[in-house]
Amino acid sequence: MSVRREPEIDESVVRSVCDVLGRTEGGLKNKEIDELLTTARVPDPTPRPTPYTYVAINKRDRLFTALVAKQRTDRCGNAVLAFVGKALAPVRFHGSPATFEAMREEVNIPLAFAGFCVDAAGQMVRKAKAETLSEARQRAMRLRSQLVERGAHLRLLHYCVDEIDDDNYFHAVLEASKSLADEIRQRTGRTEDNVKLIDAVFAPGQRGYPLLALNAMTTDTERSRQRGLADALRGVFGSLRNPAAHEPKIKSTLTEQDAVDELCHMSFLHRRLDECHVVSKAPSI
Repeated sequence: MSVRREPEIDESVVRSVCDVLGRTEGGLKNKEIDELLTTARVPDPTPRPTPYTYVAINKRDRLFTALVAKQRTDRCGNAVLAFVGKALAPVRFHGSPATFEAMREEVNIPLAFAGFCVDAAGQMVRKAKAETLSEARQRAMRLRSQLVERGAHLRLLHYCVDEIDDDNYFHAVLEASKSLADEIRQRTGRTEDNVKLIDAVFAPGQRGYPLLALNAMTTDTERSRQRGLADALRGVFGSLRNPAAHEPKIKSTLTEQDAVDELCHMSFLHRRLDECHVVSKAPSI
């Protein structure tokens, strides 16, 4: 049975796909690239002194060079599509489904211009070829790439990047701030919001102990870190969440750099929340 020969994939599309698959944080490792290129029957033109060493070429360029060389030889896009399909096989992400969904969505943006997409089952399927990409969507894609490159917390990506679509920076920051409050409520069962939530959870209050503790709070340093986390969370709500909730999006002056910096700060706070433990009763003295 003959295999359908797909048209060559525009090299700008291949480049964008390789930028996602070969990024530094969260992308394929060189060993994985070795295995996938072999499985997809794509020769690796990058010279290697030994099987255990790699030349000074980044993974994005290595992938792009290999896939484009194979496509030019075959004069069809089958090898490129086969490689992407194998790289995004769901079984490879069995321990991290959120990573699979994030990478699949990013890859599907450039693939749309070739008339393909990877579905939720990891299958390469044909679709109507995209002709235009709105500026807002380009910004959303670029924002996601920068955050993933910096190792942003997956919980933050789930809340702000998967949901923004065409809403760009303004709503990305707003949704990210909501993610912090939601995580705190889920872990403590409290129903307050904004600063009231932080006060109820991180301060000893009438209970004599916080509901979320970053540490044992037995030394001045530990108590300072606890207060510092609470103050940082209050700052997010005071400087980002509340103004965004009242300011019309059309009047927002938030720049891409501002958004990336703010989102990375909130990613940091999510990591500190991961370190916190729930306190159900006053610690014994």
